Amino acid sequence: MAHSYKSEYPPGVQTDDGIKAFFEEFYKTSDTPDAHEKYADSFTGDATLIMASKKGVGREEILQIRKGAWAVVASRKHTIHKIFPFGSGSSEVMLYGVVAYTLKDGRKTDVEWGARANLVQNGGKWKLHFYQVYLDSAATQNAK
Repeated sequence: MAHSYKSEYPPGVQTDDGIKAFFEEFYKTSDTPDAHEKYADSFTGDATLIMASKKGVGREEILQIRKGAWAVVASRKHTIHKIFPFGSGSSEVMLYGVVAYTLKDGRKTDVEWGARANLVQNGGKWKLHFYQVYLDSAATQNAK
């Protein structure tokens, strides 16, 4: 069964179709275990990524955070419920959803999360310049 990464957007707020497509591809990539380079390519070269308590600036640090996020995870599946642009035509958004983890030891857990993102046009493509994810990083320790 194919999974859709489409999200709900506020009615009456115009959001660039390229941004919508970006987030659909970004979370598909995020859920692909060996797509580290493609994930890093979703960011500008000087981007900032904050994932819970971890912060990385620039491609190499973002790659390290990405690889670390898969250290104990066998699979994950993001469901992005809603994306809230700052206003019509804005490339700054808030997001919320849930991510279902299967850990390498077989345990499973679902974790709710929120995020703040700022996108920019880079080489004719949308990329993240700033991305901060808010989630309970201890949730995987309580997996069953």
